[in-house]
Amino acid sequence: MGLGFVMGVLGSFALAHAAYSTIQYRGLLKIMEEDFKGPPMNVIVELVLGFSFCMWAALSVQGKFLSIHPDSDENRVVSLPANLDFMIFNHRGKLFSSQSDMKLKA
Repeated sequence: MGLGFVMGVLGSFALAHAAYSTIQYRGLLKIMEEDFKGPPMNVIVELVLGFSFCMWAALSVQGKFLSIHPDSDENRVVSLPANLDFMIFNHRGKLFSSQSDMKLKA
């Protein structure tokens, strides 16, 4: 577990705690029969910090990059599916000429 993952977990907990604090604050205001004008300042600060931690984690934790080279062995189709009913070869792509049909004009 890297630092980015830990910051993401902390940010998620901070966002969940801010939501819980806002719900508690609204319940307290209902008991005191006051209008809700917005969350308190400490909840807003907690929301901003939690959001920034989550954004940092999303930008710093990367996945494994896969090869996209057309000649790579990882991109080869090993076998066709057993049900060939959904393989359609009669489509709009046949209107465009393929590379083998094109000839160089000199």
